[in-house]
Amino acid sequence: MKILIIGSGGRENAIASAIKKSKKETEIYCAPGNGGTAEIAANVPIKQDDIKGLLSFALENKIDLTVVGPEIPLSMGIADKFTAAGLKIFGPDRKASLLESSKKFAKDFLRKYNIKTAEYESFTNFQDAQNFVKQKKHPLVIKASGLAAGKGVFISENAEESKKILDSIFNGKIFGKSGETVVIEDYIEGFELSYMIVADGASYKPLITSMDYKKIGDGDAGENTGGMGAVTPNPYVSEDLVDKINKTVIEPALEGLKKEGIKYKGILYAGLMIKGDEIYVLEFNVRFGDPETQAILIRLESDIIDLFLSVINENLKDYKLIFDDNKSICLVLASGGYPKDYKAGYEIFFDKKLHNRDQISESGAEYYIFHAGTKKINEKYFTDGGRVLNICAKGKGAEIADIVYDNAEKINFENKYCRKDIGKIYVRP
Repeated sequence: MKILIIGSGGRENAIASAIKKSKKETEIYCAPGNGGTAEIAANVPIKQDDIKGLLSFALENKIDLTVVGPEIPLSMGIADKFTAAGLKIFGPDRKASLLESSKKFAKDFLRKYNIKTAEYESFTNFQDAQNFVKQKKHPLVIKASGLAAGKGVFISENAEESKKILDSIFNGKIFGKSGETVVIEDYIEGFELSYMIVADGASYKPLITSMDYKKIGDGDAGENTGGMGAVTPNPYVSEDLVDKINKTVIEPALEGLKKEGIKYKGILYAGLMIKGDEIYVLEFNVRFGDPETQAILIRLESDIIDLFLSVINENLKDYKLIFDDNKSICLVLASGGYPKDYKAGYEIFFDKKLHNRDQISESGAEYYIFHAGTKKINEKYFTDGGRVLNICAKGKGAEIADIVYDNAEKINFENKYCRKDIGKIYVRP
């Protein structure tokens, strides 16, 4: 079975690893892939936004299944084009992808279908937005409406700070077209929850709960990033809360999508804020989260290929989605300077005992190294992005936090950086 994975991050390396565990005979391609995917798949030098090139490759090579990792190709309608060409592809269509590619669309959708979210207004020019924030109580959340690689959200403490943020988006054009519309919403304090489900247009199944660490610094300090780590399960989430999320967020959202004429097929990721007994939707993503996926997929016991096909063939209800009962952690090793300016091209040095393939520690816990921003040249690995490597582990107890940090010490490259608190508070007794 020929499978094409689109993307080049740690999420795609984790997806490739999960596919490799299938009992089915597979031939895996990654476009464009990275240094880690090169170990278990054939990397194809086609960019994720080259939809025409990807489609030509899939047709010429008779690809049986395509899995889309990142949001950009989904927002460009890759699922529509592949489906029209008679190819099987996992990921929602272009219209459904507006839930992520347009925060304004998502907020308007939530309001229309009475799904709880923070009060908000949207703006297309600096002056109107500035006048609005002058009269609003702070803190406020300011968001570029379009795709911004997880970096388009700001929390402003006062009107002067809001003015500077709006000026940088509208006049400085730091997000280009993605910042042509800005959403300004009330700040809600609580705890965040990453909640993902898989849907086939008729039914859905939740994935295990996870928690993402968005900020660059320990204790959730500093700027937003694409994610500096993740744990599963989310330590704050009960079965009752999961049921409430399904009933008040997921099911109304899927029903609303049907009313909009959208058959949602793929991963729906709800970024939630829990405040007391209230559940607020902060955002929607239309694909696997990163790095949550790395922590989730290492606990998947059922065949991921069958999962993808059950969604495409609209028989998800017959698929048994099974995860083990471990805890898991994903720690991101990043380039110093990320999420702003950073340098790439540094050689990565691994301890001889470490490799990107699965390993088992002396305690019996399993650990994994997934490549994110890396490239492989002449059997050597080099940094090639802001988030470089993902060190993951799963097991029953506190040792998994020690394992990921011990392994982090055994990997070295210039300007290596990671948070020191990923999973420690939540996994250790």
